[in-house]
Amino acid sequence: MRILMLGNSFIFTNNMPQMLADLTEAEVVHHTRGGARLSEQLNPNTKLGSQTQAALQNEQWDYVVLQEMSYGPITAPKSFFSSVERLCRQIRANGAVPILFATWAYQRGGAKLTDKGWDYDEMAQKLSEAYHKAAQETNALIADVGRRFYELSDTQDLYAADGVHLSELGSRIAAETIAAAIQTHKENEL
Repeated sequence: MRILMLGNSFIFTNNMPQMLADLTEAEVVHHTRGGARLSEQLNPNTKLGSQTQAALQNEQWDYVVLQEMSYGPITAPKSFFSSVERLCRQIRANGAVPILFATWAYQRGGAKLTDKGWDYDEMAQKLSEAYHKAAQETNALIADVGRRFYELSDTQDLYAADGVHLSELGSRIAAETIAAAIQTHKENEL
């Protein structure tokens, strides 16, 4: 099995692709850049986009994971929905299954959340709504990491010191959530 992950530092922090590879016994490749948006993965004139477009046209994948820049689904919804739709079309043309990696709200009470002027519950809800709507519109699988974080954030240390990125435990939970979405899909295909 081969998995391609498209996104940014939320994916490469703590070598999460290796965690996913260990859980799924798959080859996991990631095309990531800190701060990258999904629209960049579509742009063949960028290094990242060129790499992704070549991979989707010339290589075989079983699953392709899509992760938008942290607050992108909230602040740039048109770009987010359009990018997901176009990437899902390319992924299916490749014969692969798209998975949306739904991300989390910044740490409750953290400086980054305060800087944005957002409420934790509001950010979590808006991200969840955007990812679920995109998954429904494109018939993509969803790995709802954001929901897991919301459920566990009061009892587990999920965040790195910046209150945005993942702790090692957070990365493990993200990898487990993606692996569970793949496992459920494989079982439903039998």
